Amino acid sequence: MKTKKRRVSEHGPRAVTPAGRSVLRDLSSEEEAIELEIRSTLLRGLEQWLEESDMTQVEAAKVLGVTQARVSDIRRGKVSQFSMDSLIRLAARAGLHPTVRLAA
Repeated sequence: MKTKKRRVSEHGPRAVTPAGRSVLRDLSSEEEAIELEIRSTLLRGLEQWLEESDMTQVEAAKVLGVTQARVSDIRRGKVSQFSMDSLIRLAARAGLHPTVRLAA
């Protein structure tokens, strides 16, 4: 396991996240970081689906079974507005076939 390096700037020491490691793991507990990474992946997938679909937000809302305001939250990347289970349901409704893979 790599440790964080500390650099000193004119503002004092600061942590530097090693390459390939998520900054989320520096800002929250391991469990919270994992959940946020998964939620972010689902949300990014939904954002991409919206972009590629060429649907209006109203049309996408009908497909997803949510309000236009919720589609707007997806487009703006508001991950904090969505639980993991709601993102999984939305991804499934969009035909994205979300799956889970565990690694040791």
